[in-house]
Amino acid sequence: MGYHHISVGDVSPTPDRPSTQRSIDAAASLEQLGANVYEADPGEPLPLAYHVHDEQEEVFYVLSGTLHVETPERTYEVGADEVFVVEPGSPQRAYNPESATEPVRVFAVGAPATDDVHAYDPDA
Repeated sequence: MGYHHISVGDVSPTPDRPSTQRSIDAAASLEQLGANVYEADPGEPLPLAYHVHDEQEEVFYVLSGTLHVETPERTYEVGADEVFVVEPGSPQRAYNPESATEPVRVFAVGAPATDDVHAYDPDA
């Protein structure tokens, strides 16, 4: 059996990210899913780019603030204590808009933990 009790504040931010990303899966040596806490100030995206996953399902649980998620069809606004789910093959870009008045804090989970991400060009 294995257990991990992690204080998110003790997890060092992942370097070279547009927002603060704390990798919970890395801290706990998880292999089956990705788990991250993001903190994005106004004008900051969560991921590195507008993207799509072949197999990975993603769940974004907003802890505070309002997360905006751009998709090819529309932009969703996801408030605190709300969840946004992205199925495989569904392009998205999660961000905190420049017009926001506060940071957004999000717990994001993706499974399976796979490197199946592809950049998505909404203008293509």
